[in-house]
Amino acid sequence: MSARLDFLRTVKPFDLLPEEVLAEVAEALEEVRHPREAIIYYQDVSKMRGLDIIVEGEYETFFYDSQQNRRVIEYSRPGNCYGGISVLLNKKRSLRTVLAKKDTRVYFLHRREFRSLCQAYEEFFHFFTARYGQRMLNEEYANFVRPASSAGENYLASDQLFSRRIETLELRPVAACPASTPIHEVARRMAAARTSCYFIHNDDGGDISGYVTDITLRDKVVAGLADARQPVGAIMDAPVVSISTKAFVHEAILLMFRTKTRYLLVERDGEYVGSLSRNKLLTDDQAQSPFIFIQSVKQAQAVPELKRRWEQVPEMVFQLLNRGVKPEIVNQVITTVSDTIALKVIEDTIAELGPPPAKFVYMVLGSEGRKEQTLLTDQDNAIIYEDKANEQRETVRAYFLKFAEIVSDRLNDIGFSFCEGGFMAKNPKWTHSLSHWKRNYLAWMSDSNPETGMQFAASFDCRYLYGDATIMQELHEFLDVELQKPIDRFFHYMAVNALQYEPPLTFFRNIRTFAVGSQQVFNLKKTMSPIVDLVRMYALKHRIFATNTGERLEALRAQGVFTEPEVQELLQSYYYLMGVRLKKQAVQIMKDKVAPDNYLDPKTLTKVEQVTLKEIFKVIADFQLKIKVGFTKSL
Repeated sequence: MSARLDFLRTVKPFDLLPEEVLAEVAEALEEVRHPREAIIYYQDVSKMRGLDIIVEGEYETFFYDSQQNRRVIEYSRPGNCYGGISVLLNKKRSLRTVLAKKDTRVYFLHRREFRSLCQAYEEFFHFFTARYGQRMLNEEYANFVRPASSAGENYLASDQLFSRRIETLELRPVAACPASTPIHEVARRMAAARTSCYFIHNDDGGDISGYVTDITLRDKVVAGLADARQPVGAIMDAPVVSISTKAFVHEAILLMFRTKTRYLLVERDGEYVGSLSRNKLLTDDQAQSPFIFIQSVKQAQAVPELKRRWEQVPEMVFQLLNRGVKPEIVNQVITTVSDTIALKVIEDTIAELGPPPAKFVYMVLGSEGRKEQTLLTDQDNAIIYEDKANEQRETVRAYFLKFAEIVSDRLNDIGFSFCEGGFMAKNPKWTHSLSHWKRNYLAWMSDSNPETGMQFAASFDCRYLYGDATIMQELHEFLDVELQKPIDRFFHYMAVNALQYEPPLTFFRNIRTFAVGSQQVFNLKKTMSPIVDLVRMYALKHRIFATNTGERLEALRAQGVFTEPEVQELLQSYYYLMGVRLKKQAVQIMKDKVAPDNYLDPKTLTKVEQVTLKEIFKVIADFQLKIKVGFTKSL
């Protein structure tokens, strides 16, 4: 008995128990032996009778995937426990498959006694939930333990759109011809090949520079009474849009909607290997409601109909999250719907006002610029127009201010409320010429102070939405040059901004809250903001002009700024919080029938969810420390 007691004193979390309780536990233990290579438990099949404490030998634990490959292999050695998480959180079923790697001896504690200890000693219970929370930050682990819905509710989770890569699809060959080919000859080739799209390359056989479709021939040749003997290059559409074979199917569909193209070239290692059509993807049996819904948004005719469509988004978001679709994909869907609505409004406004008197870009900022919109969203947008001669400036500015007012008012009517801080194109300060915008950014970078660091940080999340993309490209080229200059002051205040909000975790590992009405809550948006601010700052430091937090992190990893484990920790933390935030807002709109907010009461969460949040708060705090050391030179 004394040997068991001495051993238990060295085992976590039994070392937390009072001595008299530990003695009772020692008496309740049963000794069990397992031969080498014996399978002790089968994942999600074996019913756990209790907790195993390894005394001698070794357990190998793992998940089997659908192909019976062993995944997330771990080893439990003397002094380790197995079965606690399974008993507490997996309905007594073994979470993993367990194999005895050596002749193994364990002490077995029945689940009745184990649960009694968990109920009586909070720290003892917290040990197992904390381990679970840490492991759930591992995407591969979380994928295997995520509870499955019933088959009838899970059609989107198993939908190949979200898991299938383009390289697995049957691609159409790239049908192409020189730009000098007569239009009638191209039409004949399209008919013979039974294709609705033909790509056009330079006469020397170089890069593909455009394409023609059935719609091109209808609108530009037949309706326009064009001479069908002229070169096809005269009527071709441009630019072409391409995607990698490594991308997912849902990414291809969203890219088509964002770029307003019906055809994508597919490339592998810099070479085009085929093409995809939107109709094929949307009529295939793998296409499901989110993308058909986006198509319906494109076909909406007026503001009231667009408003109705936007009001349907919370239901779609809730269902997607409930069916296991990743929050980052749900973000992309929301952003694509939002972009589609904005594009409809912009195009309708231009049709009313007449063609713009200058080239311009309508860009989106903040969460929309990062493609990370939630259901509590306001307008963050701006207009950049090309510089014109003095005599034209007033006319040009008057047009775009009128244009911006109409667009902003209609977006507000649809459900995208006015920005309280005035960061929108309707505000004359946010509709200006390219040279004026360059001066704005130069001032923010060269004359930085705590106020501008916080106020204008989201302006560096600018994303092209409509107009002449070369204007946006020129702005990026300007920023690329300026960011190479000594602007330590700018990065210092961006770092200060990223440190404004500390994760709501007390010294005693409790979640710090404040009162809102009758609830004690914390702010989800502010909890996530240090990750956004940190990643934005590093992206600017390394002149990365992607705006999405995930895309920025991947680019920083590729440059060696962050390690793979650091990137995965941040991505898991950020999108876990995003999923909680989106689902909570959807429930508020759908079921509570109230305006969504960013507040969360920890008491509404399970113990496991609370523990997971605490682990995420630790991740955020660690990265804030990295900012302190790297950019503010102080601890």
